[in-house]
Amino acid sequence: MSRAVARLAVAMALLLLAGLGTAGMRFMGWAGQGAREHRLVRANSVLRSEVGTLEEQIEALRASLSSLEEQDDYYRLLAGLEPLDSDVRAVGIGGPGETVESNPLFGFDRQLAGRAHGASDEINRLMRRARLLSFSWREAHDTLGQKLSRLAATPSILPTEGYISSGFSRSRYHPILSRPRPHVGLDIVAPHGTPIVAAANGRVRFVGHNGEYGLSVEIDHGWGVVTRYAHASRTTVRPGQPVERGDVVAQVGATGLAVGPHLHYEVLVNGSPVNPRRYIFEAVALPD
Repeated sequence: MSRAVARLAVAMALLLLAGLGTAGMRFMGWAGQGAREHRLVRANSVLRSEVGTLEEQIEALRASLSSLEEQDDYYRLLAGLEPLDSDVRAVGIGGPGETVESNPLFGFDRQLAGRAHGASDEINRLMRRARLLSFSWREAHDTLGQKLSRLAATPSILPTEGYISSGFSRSRYHPILSRPRPHVGLDIVAPHGTPIVAAANGRVRFVGHNGEYGLSVEIDHGWGVVTRYAHASRTTVRPGQPVERGDVVAQVGATGLAVGPHLHYEVLVNGSPVNPRRYIFEAVALPD
């Protein structure tokens, strides 16, 4: 074989290899493109399924929020608050936002882009409703808590077991002084040593001897209300001590200006004595 023929044969072989390589690369490209398209189709199917699941969850969340909003009206009623106005509940629910065209899926699948855009908008609306509901519940909780605290601190029981021998009066004949004078409390006759209990939650502000009252205890209940327990034989609390309704604070005695063992019980509102009978309720009417 001549040298020229050999060179020609080598050139033809190289051209054949180059052609085979190009064809192989094209085939691999087509195969790769087909695989990518297959992956995209599967990804699109999974994405549609996920959007569908998200839409179902949104619907369930919407129903739950509607139920909670009904409960919110009830809790606000218990707390003495007006239900939230429908206009207030609607604040921030609507309004302009991003358009569906701005969704990244819009250029590939408009229908799917619309569903995804709608789900995103609905999630934002539900979040705003949830935040408003959370604020409303906190307001109802705080208000109801204050009301319950005030009820717990309102005198409501007879402080000792016995019978009322003398009531509240602007002028009563005093058995020791033998002259009429105001009687600004209730006298409850009971055996010596009978427990005297706090009429409501509060904090002890005075313990000790107080002139005609003898050995006494005073409890500050807040909101301008103070109760006084006089003529005790013994006390069981100290100044500054917190007490709850029903806690024993003293024992019945006859100290001070007293004929016999009894409790002189007073209720003062903003420093002025009021009839304690206004603050004695049936036990069944008291909240737990």
